[in-house]
Amino acid sequence: MQTTQAYLLLHGGGGVHTMTKFAELLRERTGAQVLVPTHPGFGGTPKPAGLTGVAALARHYVAMLDELGLENVTVLGNSFGGWLAAEITLCASPRVSAAVIVNGIGVAVEGHPMTDISGFTLAEIQAHSWHDPGKAPQPSGTGPSPDVQALIGYTGPSMTDPALLDRLRDVRIPVHVLWGESDRIVGPGYGKAYAAAIPGSTFTLLPRTGHLPQLETPEELLDALPR
Repeated sequence: MQTTQAYLLLHGGGGVHTMTKFAELLRERTGAQVLVPTHPGFGGTPKPAGLTGVAALARHYVAMLDELGLENVTVLGNSFGGWLAAEITLCASPRVSAAVIVNGIGVAVEGHPMTDISGFTLAEIQAHSWHDPGKAPQPSGTGPSPDVQALIGYTGPSMTDPALLDRLRDVRIPVHVLWGESDRIVGPGYGKAYAAAIPGSTFTLLPRTGHLPQLETPEELLDALPR
């Protein structure tokens, strides 16, 4: 795998802990700098008043890359983080050289609706998120994670931007869309439409994998990253 100067890993609604182990693996295998921030408002962190949507959060991260002076950054996001990665590509930052969308959400695809998990227990969310739910961590509670509320604060209740699919035609950097074939939150048909909307993107289906490849099949996800 070609080493980039830096990776920015963006977590989904499950919180930053869904990315930390994969970040360690990526750092170990590539030797690259790997950033794994917690989105403001998640994990009990403060959320500035100006961060009112996904596009605003994308600009927040682009400003962070500017402050750090990083170049040749690959942005990789899972689920909500995938939507965020897509928004970052639309910011056209010269610091971002590529993006990887892993089971992203945010687009509206006719015939492939997202599963409404608003009333699900953690166990039900895991059943829809894993190829083998038996390998999922044991739920620590019966209701949605507090981070789900932080997520909705950015995305709105629908967790969808109806204009995003059309806006993706303006992306001008390489994008790789990776998808777990067993995802029951957003299925492979949704992922293929996501990829088809992005000029020049590639699409890879990951077998025996659900909505969280970085947790369920991290080695396979790592091997599938652009070389």
